[in-house]
Amino acid sequence: MSCYWSKLVHGLTPYVPGEQPKLPNLVKLNTNENPYGPSPKALEVLKGEVADSLRLYPDPNADRLKEAVAAFYGVKPAQVFVGNGSDEVLAHTFQALLKHDAPLLFPDITYSFYPVYAGLYGIDYEELPLGESFEIRVDDYLKPNGGVIFPNPNAPTGVAVPLAEIERLLQANTESVVVVDEAYVDFGAQSAVGLVDRYPNLLVVHTLSKSRSLAGLRVGYAIGHVDLIEALIRVKDSFNSYPLDRFAIAGAAAAIEDRAWFDETRNKVIASRERLVKELQALGFEVLPSAANFVFARHPGRDGADLTAKLRERSIIVRHFKKPARIAPFLRITVGTDGQCDALVGALREILA
Repeated sequence: MSCYWSKLVHGLTPYVPGEQPKLPNLVKLNTNENPYGPSPKALEVLKGEVADSLRLYPDPNADRLKEAVAAFYGVKPAQVFVGNGSDEVLAHTFQALLKHDAPLLFPDITYSFYPVYAGLYGIDYEELPLGESFEIRVDDYLKPNGGVIFPNPNAPTGVAVPLAEIERLLQANTESVVVVDEAYVDFGAQSAVGLVDRYPNLLVVHTLSKSRSLAGLRVGYAIGHVDLIEALIRVKDSFNSYPLDRFAIAGAAAAIEDRAWFDETRNKVIASRERLVKELQALGFEVLPSAANFVFARHPGRDGADLTAKLRERSIIVRHFKKPARIAPFLRITVGTDGQCDALVGALREILA
């Protein structure tokens, strides 16, 4: 009954999430989930939240979580905003900080939620092409704009922007907000959080879905100047004053406080990624330099969609993007355990042979 839809809904092209298939003996390498479980301390804290207190609303400010984030990064709790996954944090950011007369700037190959949010909130935007090596070129963003947003490392390429280049952008772009989406930064890139006290127009967004293995809990946060955070809070409290439940606040805070587990598991992923890259290169793949928990690879003699289909026949799921055409030959492969990576490489060796 689409006749009841608003004009806005008719014009939307929604984001397409990664597939969550239900196949037996599946090697799932398509949605960049962490192959290692959450912090045991976080799991223990979550058990304690199963109590009579669930009849009460959670803390609308999530102070416990904000304090944990602030302590980890050496900022003030007032510089932290939290939300239901980084996607919600980004949605509020688009509404609160990026909707202006001049166009919003972001890469043409990037997180595909950006144009979706721009369409949803009526934001003009301009997509800037990546360079020949799929890099974000800061010089392209040194022009009038209503805001700048990009992931670092970029998705789906995994290519990182050096911190010095981000600072150069901030120094030249003082009239609008620069949002650095650091969903994958903990796997090898340099975080821009250390710059927030020097640049009041910088907002850094994080998620607990990747490096802290809490994709199922849905927690994200942003760090920036208190004025930016205030804008996000005003939008949040005009939409949903309780975006995080008691489980999310408690589990996320405990996960952030467990630095030992965080370092142990992310270092395992980094080591597995470097091993996987070498094995893919030995099979003839071109692999972009990755600072994320995934790799972006193509084989000069094989079609990306065909390789994806043949892997699926072997119960191995990777991500393939048909558009834009420039990345159609590539596979985005999540870094799994060494056993999962071995299964992938073995299947590719069989397919290529």
